[in-house]
Amino acid sequence: MEVAHCYLDGNADAVEFCPHDLHRHVLAAATYTLQEGDRPSRCGSISLFDVDTDVGRFELFHRVETAGIFDIKWNPVGGNVDRPMLAQADADGCLRIHELSCSSNGEKGGFLREINGEKISSSMCLCLDWNPSATSISVGLSNGSVSVVSFSESQLNIIQEWKAHDFELWAASFDIHQPQLLYTGSDDCKFNCWDLRDSPSNMVFQNSKVHKMGVCCIAKSPSDPNILLTGSYDEYLRVWDVRQISKPLNDISIHLGGGVWRVKHHPHVSGLVLAACMHNGFAVVKIDDEKGELIETYDKHGSLGYGADWQKRELSQEDKQKNNVVATCSFYDRLLRVWKPENNIMLL
Repeated sequence: MEVAHCYLDGNADAVEFCPHDLHRHVLAAATYTLQEGDRPSRCGSISLFDVDTDVGRFELFHRVETAGIFDIKWNPVGGNVDRPMLAQADADGCLRIHELSCSSNGEKGGFLREINGEKISSSMCLCLDWNPSATSISVGLSNGSVSVVSFSESQLNIIQEWKAHDFELWAASFDIHQPQLLYTGSDDCKFNCWDLRDSPSNMVFQNSKVHKMGVCCIAKSPSDPNILLTGSYDEYLRVWDVRQISKPLNDISIHLGGGVWRVKHHPHVSGLVLAACMHNGFAVVKIDDEKGELIETYDKHGSLGYGADWQKRELSQEDKQKNNVVATCSFYDRLLRVWKPENNIMLL
């Protein structure tokens, strides 16, 4: 199952494989470390790794020091910029955009170069998401507000900002099929949808009854425009039909035994989901029209499971069934692991 592991220079809380052609071997890992004392500070870093499990390669090739990071995301493939850009949401209240610059000799590797940044708020930036065209970025704030920031390579501009929740806003996710819609989730246990065509944004719906604790993550299905997932501190992964948002789809909710901090859809297999479950490691879940099934758990981390992602590989149908690569990270032990799920029947 395990391919490789290493310890980062700070508390690990986010991992993201690059989705862009020629750079899918690049894994970004982010940290957030509170330095206590008379003058406390929140520092962080982004580390880039070259990951190729076919030849057993797992190499750190670049690291940049930053403010403490809560979230990172690569720009989507097919957007208005065809080069890899990595956005960070940090404890200084800033949204920063880094470009992945390749080595001049054409070899694998390279470095991150910050191309722009913007102080979004005096509050901390907790989460972010690119819209599908990569023309704007949503940012969730620790004061319960959400900002929508227009992106160009020359500048970032706040185009909308409003008070969306009563407490910390941990999820702010665009609808990849209807990018005028933005979903938000918060420590106030509310799950909201907003229409960005209005200014200020109009609330399309709010569900405040189903989640028993804070909403940590929201992920729209890339293969089904009606299906959306939420994860909560209450330890449930829930499946929603956005056409009937009053309750989860067919009452599908999967108890994963730990706060569901992140969910990531498999890049090739519809309904296959990777979840970071905080106190209960990591889980692979299969979801279909009738049920959600826990396929596999991974418990090789000794601390809070926060970051998780699939490698976005171009694979043949045969390879899809036997070669899936996952990166996960845990907070206090600063551990980053790369591994492969053992249960390949889930890919059939």
